[in-house]
Amino acid sequence: MSGASGRAAHLRAFLEVEAKAVGFEAIGIARPDAIPHAPERLQVFLVDGHHGSMDWLQTRSNERGDPATLWSEVRSVIMLGMNYGPDSDPRAVHGQTDRAAISVYAQNRDYHDVVKGKLKTLAGKFAVRAGADVKVFVDTAPVMEKPLAEQAGLGWQGKHTNLVSRTFGSWLFLGSIFTTAELEPDAADLDHCGRCTACQTACPTDAFPAPYRLDARRCISYLTIENKGPIPTQFRAAMGNRIYGCDDCLAACPWNKFAQVAAEAKFAARDDLRAPQLAELLQLDDPAFRSLFSGSPIKRIGRDRFLRNVLIAAGNSADATLIAPCRALLTDPNPLVRGAAVWALSRLMPFDDFRQLAEAHRHEPDAEVRAEWHAALPLFEEA
Repeated sequence: MSGASGRAAHLRAFLEVEAKAVGFEAIGIARPDAIPHAPERLQVFLVDGHHGSMDWLQTRSNERGDPATLWSEVRSVIMLGMNYGPDSDPRAVHGQTDRAAISVYAQNRDYHDVVKGKLKTLAGKFAVRAGADVKVFVDTAPVMEKPLAEQAGLGWQGKHTNLVSRTFGSWLFLGSIFTTAELEPDAADLDHCGRCTACQTACPTDAFPAPYRLDARRCISYLTIENKGPIPTQFRAAMGNRIYGCDDCLAACPWNKFAQVAAEAKFAARDDLRAPQLAELLQLDDPAFRSLFSGSPIKRIGRDRFLRNVLIAAGNSADATLIAPCRALLTDPNPLVRGAAVWALSRLMPFDDFRQLAEAHRHEPDAEVRAEWHAALPLFEEA
């Protein structure tokens, strides 16, 4: 073994030991030029408008398509995966209509903080050992992590566009370390989806126009998190009680039968976020919201968007006990909340009662909220 290859092998062995020590279950190496077709696929996604209002995807699309554009000195990309597999099927809560379904990844600490902290620890140790420069990236950076992870052998991009692992199913958080060190790349993984379409047929809103393609504008994760306006009417009933994200396509993947429950304690579901009661969430003011979701990714969308989502779930619940907390939100300072409350009450209240309520709110000042009243009660007229 030559000096260069021996040193690369030594660094690889060091990486595997240290990565495991800080909590990463999967590791692989890719060349920075390993995803030449990614820019073209990204452009198709953007031209089709499937990114919705996520303009940041377009703004830095050149960096996303080519890691060397993000950092010209990179010679190797170390891809790392951290298992966040749940201890039960996250879809079970959908049958509990008085409770809320929160995506598995958001039921505890913000994974960005957890993964990035561990990446920095590992990268620091590697930089000293290798005598090389490093940069770490997690999700929010313009890095196409899933194609790079596929090329690094961590798994393959399934028909739901997420990474699938033969060991961890669809439950891997990804992070990357860019380095100036020359490392031997791993062989890319192969696609093992076969003829399976479980993830596509599981989607409540038909967000997959074709295998391996996602229209984010129809995705409940996008609608409840990235979307800043009202939930489009055609998707409200399909949302059910999903108030933050959606795990249906991930949970439906047959490869999950090999997945392990997350070992990282910070990824274990908090009891109060596993299936919280809608009645309690509807009463959150801003301080209570910030307190409940301190350290959680949910905090980033703010109380008003969160209450919008909870109100849609309340409208889908058929639970008359939620009428009172929904009515209280008709006078909320935020029109996004008031509009969602109108829709929820139109689904929960007897028609005559709802019509009387509309009369009491005839002078609603916001045009979008008035539009909600008119949509729910077409014969309602402004004074």
